Amino acid sequence: MLGEALSYFLHFYTLVYHIFVPCVDPEQLLVKSVDQHQYLGKWFFKAAVSRREADISKFKMFDNIAFTMEDTADRTLVLTGYMRMGDDCIKHNWTYHIQPGRDDMVLEGRTYRRNLLWNGTWANCQDCIIFQEVEPPLKETDSEDSLNRFMLYARQKDVDSEVVTTFLRNSACHNMKESVRLPHEKEFCI
Repeated sequence: MLGEALSYFLHFYTLVYHIFVPCVDPEQLLVKSVDQHQYLGKWFFKAAVSRREADISKFKMFDNIAFTMEDTADRTLVLTGYMRMGDDCIKHNWTYHIQPGRDDMVLEGRTYRRNLLWNGTWANCQDCIIFQEVEPPLKETDSEDSLNRFMLYARQKDVDSEVVTTFLRNSACHNMKESVRLPHEKEFCI
């Protein structure tokens, strides 16, 4: 009886909480069923968020980042990053495999990392995509993932600032309050 009453109370509390503090949940794009060809081409990094600053600190060294996504073979995508650091351009390739029965992409060389795609509508942007990287806890006794970050990418170099603001606000609502935006003061390397 007490357990049932507690269950009803928690359900009611959750409903009331979401009325006053509505968190918008992102919509996952299941890579096994999405038309990956619509995501090929150029993407521009806009922001990254996480619960921990360490998960996104490496982005702070860059002025801007652009990517191209290409498919090279059956169910294989190559992401080429063009990163501006000072006056230098850094180019790096990542190869992702889409495997049957999985809803994430497998990064070559880091098969333990989950790479998930989310709909850009979470940032109120139809021409955006959100990429999540998750690595399991380092120890079995750890309760938190060793890496968990979301990155917002847009098709255009310049997007309305409200897009990034919406992304940061929705992320903060999910307790991802650490964020980074790049200055975009120099030319893109792409």
